[in-house]
Amino acid sequence: MTVLPFNRRRAVTLLGAIGLLAGAPMALAQSPAAAPAPAAPATATTPRVLGSPDAPVEVVEYASLTCHHCAAFHNEVLPQVKKELIDTGKIRIVYRDFPLDRAALDAAVLARCVPPGRYFAILSVLFAKQDDWSHAKDPRESLSRYGLLAGLPKETYQACLDDQALSDAILQSRLDGAEKHQIDSTPSFVIDGKTHKGVLSYEAFLNAVRPLLPPS
Repeated sequence: MTVLPFNRRRAVTLLGAIGLLAGAPMALAQSPAAAPAPAAPATATTPRVLGSPDAPVEVVEYASLTCHHCAAFHNEVLPQVKKELIDTGKIRIVYRDFPLDRAALDAAVLARCVPPGRYFAILSVLFAKQDDWSHAKDPRESLSRYGLLAGLPKETYQACLDDQALSDAILQSRLDGAEKHQIDSTPSFVIDGKTHKGVLSYEAFLNAVRPLLPPS
């Protein structure tokens, strides 16, 4: 999928560093005529955690919202992980953005723009409907409709898209993953300092966390 660089020098540096500048320009939706709503608050860049903060095991997931393998994990494996390991208080998953292209970045901005309590709900929708919005002629317009379903006005989404600090923070998440954990593909999971690449079946996921769980 092709990508446009952002206008500001800081964003161009970040995008270039993670290799998102290759390819022909892609048409972007025009900003709405209405005055933009206030941009997302600073808390929009705080970690998003699925599960109890007191869970004894932390799993860090790096994913891109346009990654088909990431969608497979979220659609097919995560429901059982949630039922058996997250809802029972055994583990927590920290989700970190690793956008692979412009549409993934725009989708990550949308997810960060909704209230934190709706974050994983909108992620589930975006992964479940990935082919619909990611292959749309205008992914931003399609994403804005999913935002409306989550109670996010189009003007607010546009304000979040215009918030350079938010986009930079999402891109920085990718840089940090590459530098700290050698992440170079999605999905990737960091468990007890070890990086596991690719879609993990429930059994593989359980085997990775089982040695870290306290005795039952």
